[in-house]
Amino acid sequence: MWLLSLIIITLASLTLLFTRRSRSHVPISVNYHFTRRCNYTCGFCFHTASTSYIESPDRAKQALQLLAQAGMKKLNFAGGEPFLYPKFLGEMIDFCKENLHLESVSIVTNGSLIKESFLRKYAKNLDILAVSCDSFDEATNIQIGRGSGDQVKKLYQIAEWCEKYGILFKINTVVNRLNHREDMNARISTLKPFRWKCFQVLIVEGENDTEETLRNGHKFTISDKEFEGFCERHKGQSCLVPEPNSLMAKSYLILDEYLRFLDRAGKQPSRPILEVGVKKALESVFWDEEAFLERGGLYDWVKPGKEKGCGGGEGGEDLDW
Repeated sequence: MWLLSLIIITLASLTLLFTRRSRSHVPISVNYHFTRRCNYTCGFCFHTASTSYIESPDRAKQALQLLAQAGMKKLNFAGGEPFLYPKFLGEMIDFCKENLHLESVSIVTNGSLIKESFLRKYAKNLDILAVSCDSFDEATNIQIGRGSGDQVKKLYQIAEWCEKYGILFKINTVVNRLNHREDMNARISTLKPFRWKCFQVLIVEGENDTEETLRNGHKFTISDKEFEGFCERHKGQSCLVPEPNSLMAKSYLILDEYLRFLDRAGKQPSRPILEVGVKKALESVFWDEEAFLERGGLYDWVKPGKEKGCGGGEGGEDLDW
């Protein structure tokens, strides 16, 4: 009897282990940093303009097709600054919705290059627009390297456009040495983003960690306690999503401009997914799926009026290869 119990327990453990490994190979939510170029010079940037390379639309579409076949439900376009390439960006947005039928398509941008005409044209296929705003004091923004004095004004304009065209409006804030004492409650209450992500400034090896890299973010770093203090000051904001370094560092699945998965655990990037496939590329890097879930990586990411499958909010648990 005891032997049968041992066999059952062993089989259950192996099943659980296999399930966890299988799930970790499902790229449910991917951040495609298709360019490193940017028109801003944020001092703590951790994805710097070390190259100016950008893939052809055809190759990018092939890669996104592979990701969708592997279980991707949400794609976020990032950079660099994605709006430096509005034609490429618009073409990819439409492809993701009309050809791949992804649940959610989003963009992260500094906001400076957004035009109303772009949002009017692509709003039907764009679920979320996330705009980076680190301070509501323009002098602080300039000191950070984010703009020349009109960052806040443009933020309000973009919020109005998002409401006008039915796009979910999101704000990203990097909490750092220059802004961690700021009280942003009144502004956030007025802007009413559906999500307000607050990141603790992050140092990434080879990107912003020394004087030899394009950026050296060490002068912007803050302690965990200082980050917690900022979040405590703003805990009344229901849209607040705090992301300390412990959750952020290795929980994002990043596809770079060469269609490789990046590894934040010190290993080399994967081979391009067009060469080795999604599964093999994922197996060669570390992605902290538990931290991805803990930081709220699965949420209601489909804008109102759109159908949602198993990837939004509570979904994704049954996805496999």
